[in-house]
Amino acid sequence: MKCPPRIERYGLIGDTQTSAHVCDDGSIDWLCLPRFDSPAVFTGLLGTQKHGTWQIAPASSAGRSSSGRAAERRYHGDSLVLESLWHTAIGSVRVLDFMPPRDGAPQVIRIVEGLHGAVEMVSAMRPRPGYGSVGPWIHEVGGRMVAEAGADAVWLDTCVPQVEKDGVVVSAFAISAGQSVAFVLSWCPSNAPAPDVPDSEAALAETLAFWQDWTQECTYDGPYRETVVRSSITLKAMTYGPSGGIVAAPTTSLPEEIGGDRNWDYRFTWLRDAATTLAALLGTGYRQEAQAWRRWLLRAVAGDPENLQIMYGITGERDLRERELPWLPGYEGSAPVRVGNGAADQLQLDVYGEVIDTLYLAHQSGVAHCADTAVLHQRLIEHLVQRWREPDEGIWEIRGARRHFVHSKVMAWVAVDRTIRLAEAGALDMDVAPLVELRAMIHREVCDKGFDPVRNTFTQSYGSQELDAATLLIPRTGFLPPDDPRVIGTVDAVRRELSTEDGLVYRYPTCGEDVGVDGLTGDEGAFFLCNFWLVDGLALTGRPDEARALFERLLALRNDLGLLAEEYDPVQQRQLGNFPQAFSHMGLIQSALLLQQMAAQSSPRHAALAVPAPRSTSRSTRQSTADLTPQHA
Repeated sequence: MKCPPRIERYGLIGDTQTSAHVCDDGSIDWLCLPRFDSPAVFTGLLGTQKHGTWQIAPASSAGRSSSGRAAERRYHGDSLVLESLWHTAIGSVRVLDFMPPRDGAPQVIRIVEGLHGAVEMVSAMRPRPGYGSVGPWIHEVGGRMVAEAGADAVWLDTCVPQVEKDGVVVSAFAISAGQSVAFVLSWCPSNAPAPDVPDSEAALAETLAFWQDWTQECTYDGPYRETVVRSSITLKAMTYGPSGGIVAAPTTSLPEEIGGDRNWDYRFTWLRDAATTLAALLGTGYRQEAQAWRRWLLRAVAGDPENLQIMYGITGERDLRERELPWLPGYEGSAPVRVGNGAADQLQLDVYGEVIDTLYLAHQSGVAHCADTAVLHQRLIEHLVQRWREPDEGIWEIRGARRHFVHSKVMAWVAVDRTIRLAEAGALDMDVAPLVELRAMIHREVCDKGFDPVRNTFTQSYGSQELDAATLLIPRTGFLPPDDPRVIGTVDAVRRELSTEDGLVYRYPTCGEDVGVDGLTGDEGAFFLCNFWLVDGLALTGRPDEARALFERLLALRNDLGLLAEEYDPVQQRQLGNFPQAFSHMGLIQSALLLQQMAAQSSPRHAALAVPAPRSTSRSTRQSTADLTPQHA
């Protein structure tokens, strides 16, 4: 059997409740129904075709033994409707793949259109519910094919004949110029009546209108508008519409190292990821998502902020116990495949900063005041005041011993700083005097214990020699001004000591076969988000040309549809990790916004703002630093 397609060969379609991964050979190899976190019906992405796929392609191209990739593919305008075109010796055909945003049953609609000549086509659907573990009962009901297994049923409707053979529903048909054939896959509980068959053309029009209406709200009009809009659509696609929760990625266990075991389930809502994603959306004009997330936050944390989790299920579930699926070999043999995530039980103090910074940014963006959120905010900061001195697992969710991570302490400072600002603005009823003292205390401790004066850089944790790309966020948070020598030294040290051979950067050092600071063996690729942070660091420290060059290079690493995974392997030149990744697209948007702002400030009428003057750590100077640069969260 040939190796599975590379991660970047996939496109994403979705309905803001779940999503599907469509390969450029016409195969859907990942689809969870009815939600992002439901068991997959098609799990070929993490195994083989026998674990579930659905391919529609020219007969001459069908099957993984063929190299029959689409000659062209693109999204239809500013939408999540995917177009794939094949050109054969006797004709050309286009397949439109999409999922209509819905109130009821989820549906995948695939419309085959003849463009030129006549093309023999094949649709071969092999459903395997339960992450590829269950062979369903496939049978015909009233001319419709249905696959049932336990509580789930998927119905496949089309106007061309369908037959079942060895667990595969097959349709062979010819398509001529001007003709179209629609296939509709619908999910419903197996004990429920059969779902209605939609009007495919009407569903297509409604789907295009949904995305057109949404993208028109984007306020960014800079030089990277098309790129920013595509990343914004990708982030919206990872938002669970009914609750407002945002998944970190719609996949599980796509490896950070091919053949390694750094394979994690990202189909949950991390407070950090969701907060930073919303900051990117707020920066481009989207306020409704912030309001929806704020309601999700209130429900998830409920009346128990003392037991704050760093992640929840997409509707606020707390039990995310991690387990392995031994029947799946993993992507390119990268095992184990995991569902659930044990990091839910970790202490990560930085999330207080990201959440509170996003609440602050929402206030600054004009999102209406919420009294219940203000009460939750006060309880969160009261709890942080009690715990900020503790070691934690940090932003990278280490599975080794807890440490005093510099980034965690900086974000604790952010939480206190933004709380003071909101109180001073009248949005919170709090006594700021003790918080002002605490803010100064945290600042002194980080600068004393988290900085290496010999190498002129902030380190990963107190007293350590390791570096961490998360320290690149120090100027963006306003903790120190961009022209502070310690900030410049940190940017230079990260570039020097965490760089790959071709100049991209890793998150932090890993140790191959030895156990590293993260408690794991193995290595990983360059982290896309960290490289966008480096773009920001270069721009803020007076190197805009280098920043823009790196930004352009990162854009070139996206796949042909503008999508980014979590990491990039500079040796094999391929994407790694769960895909697409909210963090990566959030970082792209934030960097585009910053580059636009810095360009505006370098114009003659803004020359005085181009390079901030050196500052002390007084409140007034921190205020101006953070206001000058876009907020991290």
